[in-house]
Amino acid sequence: MPYPDPIPRPLDHVTTSGAFSANALITRDHTLDYQALETAVGRLAAALLAKNLVEGDRVASWLPKTVEACLLPLATARAGLIHVPINPGLRRAQVDHILADSGSRLLITGKARVEAAALGCPIWLDDDARAAWQQGEALPPSSHDPDMLCAILYTSGSTGRPKGVMLSHANLWLGAVSVAHYLELTPDDRVLGVLPLSFDYGQNQLLSTWAAGACAIPLDYLTARDVIKAVERHAITTLAGVPPLWVQLTEANWPAETAAKPKRLTNSGGALTGPLVAALQRSFPEAAIVPMYGLTEAFRSTWLPPALVATHPTSMGQAIPFAEILVVKPGGGIAGDDEPGELVHAGPMVAKGYWQDAERTAQRFKPAPPESLYGGLAVWSGDTVRRDANGLHYFVGRDDEMIKSSGNRISPTEIEEAAVASGAAAEAVAFGVADERLGQAIVLVARPVCDDADDRLTRWFRAEQPGFMMPKQVIWRDAMPRNANGKLDRTSIKAGYQA
Repeated sequence: MPYPDPIPRPLDHVTTSGAFSANALITRDHTLDYQALETAVGRLAAALLAKNLVEGDRVASWLPKTVEACLLPLATARAGLIHVPINPGLRRAQVDHILADSGSRLLITGKARVEAAALGCPIWLDDDARAAWQQGEALPPSSHDPDMLCAILYTSGSTGRPKGVMLSHANLWLGAVSVAHYLELTPDDRVLGVLPLSFDYGQNQLLSTWAAGACAIPLDYLTARDVIKAVERHAITTLAGVPPLWVQLTEANWPAETAAKPKRLTNSGGALTGPLVAALQRSFPEAAIVPMYGLTEAFRSTWLPPALVATHPTSMGQAIPFAEILVVKPGGGIAGDDEPGELVHAGPMVAKGYWQDAERTAQRFKPAPPESLYGGLAVWSGDTVRRDANGLHYFVGRDDEMIKSSGNRISPTEIEEAAVASGAAAEAVAFGVADERLGQAIVLVARPVCDDADDRLTRWFRAEQPGFMMPKQVIWRDAMPRNANGKLDRTSIKAGYQA
């Protein structure tokens, strides 16, 4: 397996190199070097325990990207507590569900949110939490069992009620080390965090930055222009996003000098298309593009080395360090080259299951296939992928989203990629609807990029795709709804069609 050698402990290279005075975190109001970060984490951990919390208690946070929001993943872990970060974009009903489901003993949030939501949970205002990390005694580093639970990350709830994914100290630590290693982050890097810290991708960006001794700069943005200004102001070297965000950024007007600053762009939360990769290369000529595939239940599974992006732009790539990836046929056994199968993730980054949900845990977390080198429990993703002769993986679709039309099983991803490749759509969502003749008919909802989008799309599908992949209905929208993590909100789009 591709482990770093030797396996570093977080911040080893920072402490041994004497770089504790380097900046670790820059927010709108504060700048902390690594010494200040260490002290602040210890003080906040001590203050949490002083609130009559005991080991294993859940502590929720509903905050924008403040210093407190960034400190809490480490401070709660040091105190032996379990952090439950809540996306600041969620509404009252969703927040109430997460608080009740997790059994949180404390919620850290701002006064305005408390007054607007009247939440039924003990509250610690962010102003008081801010005062706590700026003074007082600091709790020293802990020696908790690495397998001890330290976080519950709730899924966005795009399919059914949100699930709480249980993560251990080791899950978060190994994820941080793995990403810092394969992205080759260094203390000279400045990482812009535009993704929610409640999103595993966003939280890991913070932790992997610190594992590398680099500087994290979290940003709550409203428009692409806000991102452009931050890249310019902070000389950002690393930017992470999901495909809908990349579409917005590539459509924005970037000054040439600013666009040349990032040296790596990392993508997860959805597959890149060939046209989007080309747009990123045009917009950011100096940046290496790093496509990745992940799932909250195992953090992240694959990455594609930048050198392969030009020749394999739609590939998910290969297993990341500490992960074992197997493609399993429906009847069992490892799929052959280019044979579709379910992606199964084994190894030490597999989460501990779903919080208080044994039934759904048993459905997703099952024994690894006999061929696994790790064994133990594995995450059976429900995603269909294929692996080519070079060991690179490609996303096909989710089994529960596959469209069954005229006896064909069609991946919505294929339809969406074809729509974008036609040059008619900037982004698209495809799904199946009941049809008496076809079983299911294909509906495509898309955002146009030209005046003749409908005609161009039809001509392209007729010329380039088999007849059974032609959408029966195309709905053009000027804007596509997104969920709290910035991904296209497929559930909302489909519900809007059916309404």
